Amino acid sequence: MSSIARRMAALFRIKANKALDEAEDPREVLDYSYTQQQEMLQKVRRGVADVATSRKRVDLQISRLRQSGGKLEGQAEQALAAGREDLAREALNRRTAVASQITDLQSQQASLQEQEEKLTFASQNLEAKVDAFRTRKETIKATYTAAEAQTRITEAVTGIGEEMGDVGLATQRAQDRTEQLQARAGALDELLASGALEDATLPAGRDDIQAELESVTTGQDVESELARMKARLPASPAHPAVERGTGQPPPDQEATS
Repeated sequence: MSSIARRMAALFRIKANKALDEAEDPREVLDYSYTQQQEMLQKVRRGVADVATSRKRVDLQISRLRQSGGKLEGQAEQALAAGREDLAREALNRRTAVASQITDLQSQQASLQEQEEKLTFASQNLEAKVDAFRTRKETIKATYTAAEAQTRITEAVTGIGEEMGDVGLATQRAQDRTEQLQARAGALDELLASGALEDATLPAGRDDIQAELESVTTGQDVESELARMKARLPASPAHPAVERGTGQPPPDQEATS
């Protein structure tokens, strides 16, 4: 394999592991593990039931064989009482074969009993472990859910999360754009005031000299209008002959006399 192929394979494994890490939910993994353990426990329980069933079947066979052996022994006694020693011998031979079968079944029964006890003990231990795992699983899931919620809240508050990060970037771009437009508007106002730029809304051919002349004319019109308003005001009343409290005539009367 060439170096490029090895690098591509390594890159693929890295990307695959990253994708799996992002897609993996620890709570789902715990639930799946718990399900697997429950299935295993059910298999052990079925094994215990199967062994117990086999042992019970052997017990029934032993019971029937014992009944058959007792019957053969009775038949042998009856044959001897009737003078049929040959029949008695045949019955005893059969009873011996039945006794041998019972011995074999008893050995099998003991083996099944031992297996049943071992499987029962294993089932109880496995059930205890599964129950303990279930408790630990729920604790871990609750802790993970709380940590996940706290992380999302913290990311939302601090703006670290992807969505809030996008909102923060959009807000910053809007603020930068607003400041840029404000700066541009201020610069255009300064250029317009200094005369470097012309006001496009004014009539064509208007220049700064014309603007100054119009300003002077406007000022003169205001002064003329103010003078006309003063002329229309009523005349002031005449001064009394002697100002109150002084005993002296007004200045204009002194001049006249």
